[in-house]
Amino acid sequence: MAKPSFELISALRKAANRLQNGAHYAWGHHGACNCGQLVQVVSQLTEGEIIRYAHTGTGEWTELAEDFCSITNAPYTLLMAKLDELGLNASDIHHIEYLSDKEVLQHLSGGFRWLKRNKREDAIAYFEAFANMLEEKMAQQLNIDFNKILSMETAPSEPQPVVV
Repeated sequence: MAKPSFELISALRKAANRLQNGAHYAWGHHGACNCGQLVQVVSQLTEGEIIRYAHTGTGEWTELAEDFCSITNAPYTLLMAKLDELGLNASDIHHIEYLSDKEVLQHLSGGFRWLKRNKREDAIAYFEAFANMLEEKMAQQLNIDFNKILSMETAPSEPQPVVV
């Protein structure tokens, strides 16, 4: 599962916003599909540049993710490195492309349901649910004792020595 981070959550929300605002979406197009939307956000590459890089490898995003090696410096490796830097692994990339991670689907507004990989509205819902889930995980990782913080704010302060 993806590592929760502010960068990944932000990228997922930006990808959802791009789609909501009418960005070109085509599931069979490396630069405009689910992963292509996310790569556009994190790389500042155009969908045309993404497709040119992706075509130096073989297959869909799922196959590119499985073949990824950060040492080879093949052009498509740049795309995969961007997703890897976000904390995504090959399994995460597969699930983003197919909108299929059951844990993410549990966080959909309205509850669990299966989504269609090539439907804009479903991609938006998945990106948002994924971001929400990661935010919840981050909040659980923060171990803040609010009672201790509040008691510190209300504790009487010690008298300060007077210097003459």
